[in-house]
Amino acid sequence: MRKFLLGAIVLLALFDLVIAARFLFAPVSTARGFGLTPLGPMGVAVLRADFTAFFVVGAAAMIVGALRGSGTMLLVAAALYAIALTGRIVTSLLIGTQPGFWVPVAVEAVHVALLMSAWRTLPRLREGEIAL
Repeated sequence: MRKFLLGAIVLLALFDLVIAARFLFAPVSTARGFGLTPLGPMGVAVLRADFTAFFVVGAAAMIVGALRGSGTMLLVAAALYAIALTGRIVTSLLIGTQPGFWVPVAVEAVHVALLMSAWRTLPRLREGEIAL
């Protein structure tokens, strides 16, 4: 089960790296798939910088956590996706949804579920330890 979880996490991380690369090299067309349209160069820069960073940091934490067998590293990615999931749920409650809204919700929920499941099975840092 542990190997399955870690393998699934690495596959999700690779998926996230593809999304990061798409935001880095084709931010406008990628953003359309997320329901976004940038307003000028500043908007394109936000897409390129912020979305790429989100997906790269999440994927890196997932890969490092899976390859090192570190539950603590997986919490970094779990926190990113849990916050994103919370934002989507709050949006659905406050202003509603539209067609396609629930696809990224499901993707983020799968991320959180897998990462937290793996976190429970892997070693974690004890108080006073530093992860390198």
